[in-house]
Formats: sequence, structure tokens, C-alpha cells
Amino acid sequence: MWFTKTIEAVLKELGIDSAQGLSDKEALTRLNKYGANTLLAEKKKNIFLLFFEQLKNWLIYILLGAVVITIFMGEYVDAVIIMLVIIINAVLGVIQEVKAGKAIEALQKLTISKALVRRNGVAQEIDSEKIVPGDILILDAGRIIAADIRLIESINLRIDESSLTGESVPSEKEATLIQSDLKTALGDRLNLGFMSTTITSGRGLGIVVETGMETEIGEIASIINTEVKSKTPLEIRLDKLGKTLGIIAIVICVLIFIIAMLQGRILSEMFMLSVSLAVAAIPEGLAAIVAVVLAVGVTNLSKKNAIIKKLSAVETLGSLNIICSDKTCTLTQNKMTVTSGFNLDGLVEIVEIGKDKTTSEDLKLMVKAFILSSDASYNKGIGTGDPTEIALLIMGDTIGIDRKTLQNTNKRIDELAFDSDRKLMTTLIDENGKFTVYTKGALGNLIEICTHILESGKSIPITEAHKQKYLDAAVSMSNQALRTLGAAYKPVKGKIDPAEMEKDLILIGLVGMIDPPRTEVKDSILKAKNAGIKTLMITGDHKNTAFAIALRLGIAEKIEQTITGQEIDAFTEQEFSERINNYSVFARVSPEHKVKIVRALKSQGNVVSMTGDGVNDAPSLNAADIGVAMGISGTDVAKSASDMILVDDNFATIVTAIEQGRNIYNNIKKSVIFLITCNLGEVLTIFVALIIGLKAPLIATQLLWINLITDSLPAIALGMDSGNPDVMKEKPRPAKESFFANGAGLHVLVGGFLIGALTIAAYYFGYYERGYSPFDKQVPQNTIEYARTMAFMVLVVCQLFYSLALRHERKSIFSIGLFTNKYLVAAIVAGLALQLVVIGIPVIRSAFHLQMPDIQAWVIIIALGLTPLILNEIMKIFIRNLNKKAQK
Repeated sequence: MWFTKTIEAVLKELGIDSAQGLSDKEALTRLNKYGANTLLAEKKKNIFLLFFEQLKNWLIYILLGAVVITIFMGEYVDAVIIMLVIIINAVLGVIQEVKAGKAIEALQKLTISKALVRRNGVAQEIDSEKIVPGDILILDAGRIIAADIRLIESINLRIDESSLTGESVPSEKEATLIQSDLKTALGDRLNLGFMSTTITSGRGLGIVVETGMETEIGEIASIINTEVKSKTPLEIRLDKLGKTLGIIAIVICVLIFIIAMLQGRILSEMFMLSVSLAVAAIPEGLAAIVAVVLAVGVTNLSKKNAIIKKLSAVETLGSLNIICSDKTCTLTQNKMTVTSGFNLDGLVEIVEIGKDKTTSEDLKLMVKAFILSSDASYNKGIGTGDPTEIALLIMGDTIGIDRKTLQNTNKRIDELAFDSDRKLMTTLIDENGKFTVYTKGALGNLIEICTHILESGKSIPITEAHKQKYLDAAVSMSNQALRTLGAAYKPVKGKIDPAEMEKDLILIGLVGMIDPPRTEVKDSILKAKNAGIKTLMITGDHKNTAFAIALRLGIAEKIEQTITGQEIDAFTEQEFSERINNYSVFARVSPEHKVKIVRALKSQGNVVSMTGDGVNDAPSLNAADIGVAMGISGTDVAKSASDMILVDDNFATIVTAIEQGRNIYNNIKKSVIFLITCNLGEVLTIFVALIIGLKAPLIATQLLWINLITDSLPAIALGMDSGNPDVMKEKPRPAKESFFANGAGLHVLVGGFLIGALTIAAYYFGYYERGYSPFDKQVPQNTIEYARTMAFMVLVVCQLFYSLALRHERKSIFSIGLFTNKYLVAAIVAGLALQLVVIGIPVIRSAFHLQMPDIQAWVIIIALGLTPLILNEIMKIFIRNLNKKAQK
């Protein structure tokens, strides 16, 4: 443990002279030994492996079986068509995965990290990946630490470790400190610096002790790599649907095989009928259509500042009911802000003052003391240095103090730097010949060195009552999650001994500051709550601080809803899982706790999202059903572990994504219901015809044309339907809810039976028009083809127009707007046009074994084709009336 060793012991162990650093030769040797200072990326899958992974699907297995049968029977054209379908689906899946991978690689290359090191006795800047154990890092404000280091020199050094520990206040470092407790928490190892953390103020030197995967961040990355990623609800549903349809297809084929043998049909005909039924039972284009619908949703989300890494994650966002969010940066701004001030005149809300001319002189003096005892800078919205000091400078701007003039007319001639023992910083200022000492720091320490207090511009002796009044105010501020800081001063005759500077001071006042919530977050949390989604805060902050923020945001209402990491450890895994729903705020937690929280939530049947930006969020991002990382402030580790990245770091974007996800799922459901309904109609057409001893009304090639072309266009168009504006007023779907829940299954059965019955009726009419019956044993081939043409055309027209009925479960197409989905209108027109091409061009007509219908047949085709839509609209009228009566 490097934090338990002295500086000399560390230098000796690593064989380094801190004044010279490594030589170039030795650095190269160590680079070869320890490897590059980078985290191991997830191993990429090659194109061929990605391609074959797309074939691991029950629907594909059945189609491959159909290919084998058709080749065996010599129907090579059908075999080629089916194989093309399989290849197209697989290629589409590969393209989507490759695109997603490239998008993330581009994000990770946005920032190229550099480090300032001492080598060969000279300071030089090198790529951080070339850092090796033993390198001497030169540390100054604003620089990102490139590896884990043991500090060997620190001067007022503060490091922002919020991305690692969750603490929004920078950690005060001390190189000479030696810590003997081996269980010292990460955030309390004050003589160490960690990879990817940022220096906010001060300067120092550090010797690299760990690089790459051996760093603290590397250990977190290891946790990520060992977490098994479960399938999303959409993937589970599609897999289940595929298996169900595959089993149905097999059962039907076996049943037809038995029936065909009993009927004495020839072997070749029996096999081709089985292939036809398999093709009819399986929606070949389902996987491709779902991918297209999801891709459209991904594109829309990218325009709304959300990058999706995995297509199925879009749907999962729509079904989640828990959002776990880190506090710092995600819910709050990660920017300390002074909200209130206190002196003997009472409490003053700084945020409400603005540049009011009535600001009291006492308050102005307090702010002046803070500004003149600070080392930070803040100009044109950009601050450097300690966030607390930046907040004090902004407070000066808020109440109308001209900082530039103040700092130009007041010269600092001496100072006592801040340290963790005194918890104070003091400066001696020359104010045009008048000398004043200004001190800021922790109230408990400051009040003990004050002998007077300021009241209405006058210095009076401080009393115990005064002290108690200030201490009570500090406690009140702390209960509101405010960090307190006091200010004091004293006039002096000239330059004095530093030991005399922090004596006999005059207490001016006290301020409270907070890392404020993002302005848009509260409304977003309320919107999510109305949609049945619970927001949880998970943070490394103290219990009271976390609860105060949660109370402001509407996440929690009472302190009992808050639990700490230490309290979590007191429970067994089972006990914690049983109690998890009682809590809304989780404070003082480690990365391991966050993963434990997510797993406990999932064990209770929740679909969980974790949002965050820091390295400490990465394991829980990976463990959640949906991990959401911040694009601007997020670390590369967090982005890699996530399923979605918010480009604008806006918590509200995730609520927008949830809304989009719900609408995308609804659109996918419309497409699936449409395809299954159409396929059921096809199966019933063939199955019933064969049961009653008829020839197959449709052949395999015709069915493939319908499934891949005519069905696919409306299915894709339904997937691009406009969103339901009331979708966020509904509760989340249960994670295991079937596609056929809430009456959708009945819709499929009714629609399928109706389309099948009308198709058989058209098939019968084709025989009847030519003077034959389908039960006749001797029927000319052209009559059979004519009857199949009628069945083919009616089936297609029925399906095309029926797609309009599926836009909404209850609303009429006229109330929705017949032309509000222009894609669907275009799909119907295109489908009809393609049918005319197939029927009108002799070569194609002959390839599909079709005949040209006459005028009477066209009238029958249109009349029968509109019937399912008309009947469905009539049924919706009854449903709406029943709902109205139920509401009364």
C-alpha cells in the first residue's frame, strides 16, 4: 500500500532520483515491461463473427431448414430467395453494430491526454499513455493526473476526485502524511493522486506508482469486464416470439405431413406444401423491420442529444421504471454556488440580491474579505482554481463588487496558506497605505481566534451569545446541505509577523454554499414520476447533504428514505433486496455499493437505468439494464460501460429518451402485430385449404413476395408513426409483458381469421368464374393459376389497407388523420403499384405463376380487400362506446 510508505521508501523502491527523473532509456525499458498507460478495451469482434451472431435466431433456423428442403426438392429459385432474405437480415445487423462501435470510438478520441514529466532532469510534456512507474509528474492547477501517484511534494495542493469518489469538494493533499491504516478509504488517502482526477489549486510533484489497469480506475474497469450483460426486454420478447413461431411452424408442418399422407398426396408435393407453410408461419422480415424502426428511433434521439450504442436499448428505456442517478454533475451542476450570507443583521439570500444598491456595507466587507483571501480566478464565465473560491468570486459579481478594481488597488504583501490543521487562509493586504488582515475558513476554527464581531459597521466585543448565534446559523445551513465558510479581518499598522496575523480578529460574517441542482432536473423528475418512473439518487456525499438535495428535487420527502453505504453493509444481500424499495437516496457509497444497489433493484423485477459521468459510475452503468453516461463531463470508462450517452449532459434528455423509447416500442408492437396478423391469415389460408382437400391457394414464391415486399413496407411505415402525446401519462410496461397483452392477441386472431377467410373466398371465386369448383379433380393449370391470382391479390390488398387500422387501438383513422403518417400512405401506394407490376409485366407474371384478372375480378379484389379495415373501424366504435359507459 503506497499510502503507508514514506516518500524516501517509495523513491528507493522504484529506484528514482526525484531531481532527475527517469532517463529516456530507462523509461523505454519500463514501458516494455509494464505496457502502455491505457485501460484494456473490450476485444473487438471481427466482421465474420458478427455476421454469424446474427444467425443465432429461431426464425433464421427455420428458414435455413426451408432452404435445405427446397434444394433437396430441386426448387433452386425458392432456395436462393430464402437465402437472400437470411443474408440481408444478417448484413443489416452487422452494419448497425459496426456503426455503433465507430461512434463510440469517435467519442473516445475527442480528448488526447498529455502529462508533464521530469526526465533526464528536464520538464517535458509527453502522451499520457507513455507514462511508466517511476516517472516524476509535475503537478499544477488545471492539469489532469495521468496515473496513480505517491505525492512527494505538495504546496496548497487540492485535487478534484469527484469522478472517482463522488465528492464534489476537492480533496486537500499532503505529501508528508503517512497513513498506517490499510483500510483507509480511497477519498481519505491524502498522500496519493489518482488517474483522471483534476488538480484544482496548488502545485506539487508525484512519483508514478501504478499505470494502466493497475490503477484505481483500472480496477473499476476490471469490475466492468466481469459483469455479465443480460438481454434487454425487447431481445427477450423477440427471442420468445421467434421460438414460438418456430415451434408453431414445425407443428403445422408435421401436421400437414400426416394429413398429406392420409390424403395420398405425392412426396414432392408434400414437402413443398410444408415449405410453403413454414414460409407463411414465419415473418421473415421481422428482424430487419425491427432493426429499421429502431434505427429511425436512434437517429431521432441523436438529434435530441442522445447517442445510442445498442439499438435494443431504445426500447428498454421506454420500459424502465427506475432511474438511478449520481448526484454530482448529473443532478447538480458540479459548480459551488453561494446561496446565503449571515451576520448579526440576520440571514441574507445572496441569490436574491443581484446588484442591488441597498446591499449592506457589512456584507460588502465580508465579500471583499473573501475575494482578497482567494487564489482563484474567474473571467468571462471561465474559472480556474478551487471551486469554493470561484464561488466566492462569483458572489462578488452578484452583489455588484468590481473585482478587477478591487484587486488592482489592493496588493497582497504576505499570506498564511490554507492547511488542513488550521482550516484557515489569511492574507495581509496593502490598501493604498492602509494595512488589513483578511482571514477565511471553517467557522469553528475562525470563531476561536476572534475577539470582536462586526455589527452595523462597528466592531464590538464578541460574546458567547454572539458565538452561539453564529454556530446555530452554521448548523441550520448544514442541514440544508450548505457548506459554510466564515470571514474575519483586522486593521494593522503595517507588515506584521505571520504568527500575529491570526490573532484578535473581528468576525464579519458567514456564507453558505452548495453544488446546486440543474435547473431543468426537477421538472424532469416530476415528469418521470407522473409516468410511473421513480428517480433514485446514488452518491458519495454525506447523508444530510444528499437528502437536502433530494428534498429540493422531489426525490425524497423524509430522511428515513436515505441510507448510507455503511448501513447497506450491515444487511445481507437478501435483506437489502427486500428493503430496497424503501429508499430513494443512497449516500456515502462506493462503486461496489452502486452495483449492489442496481442488482437489488433488478432482483425485485425492476427495469433499471443508471445515469452518471464518473469513473465510479462505470460498474453500475454496466450492471444496469440501461447505462446512461454524460458526453461532456463523462469519463471514457463511463462512456464505454454505458448503453446511451447524453451529448449535452442534461438529465432532462433521459426523460425525452424514455418518451421516445415508449413510442418506439409502441410502433414496434404495431409492426409485429401487423406482421403476425398477416402471417396468421396466410397460414389459415393454406392450412384450411389443405385440410378440406384443396390445392395450396398460394405457392412459396408468392408467400415470400408478400412477406418480404408487400408486408414489409407497411410494417416499416407503422414503425415510423408519430408518437402518442399521452404516452408519458401511462405507467411503465411490465418487463415480461407479451406483445399480445391488452387485447393485442385477440386483435391478431380476429384479423388473421378474417383475412384468411376472405382469401379463401377469393380463391373459390377464381375457380367459380372459370366454371370450375376447387373440389374438382380435373382442373386446367391456368384455372388453378387464376384462382391463386385472386387469392394472391386479395390477400395483399387486405393486408395493405388493414395496416391503417393498426395505427391506434381505439381511435378511428379519421380522428388520427388519414394522411398524418405519410410513410404509411406511400407504403400502401407502393405496395399496390408493385402488385400491378407483378401482374402486369408478362415475364414477372409468368415467374410467379399468375394470370391477369378481368374487370369483375378487380371489383371483387378491391371490395374484399377493404372489408377488414371497414369491419375494424366499426369494431372500434363499439369499443369507444363501451369505454365511455365504463367511465360513467
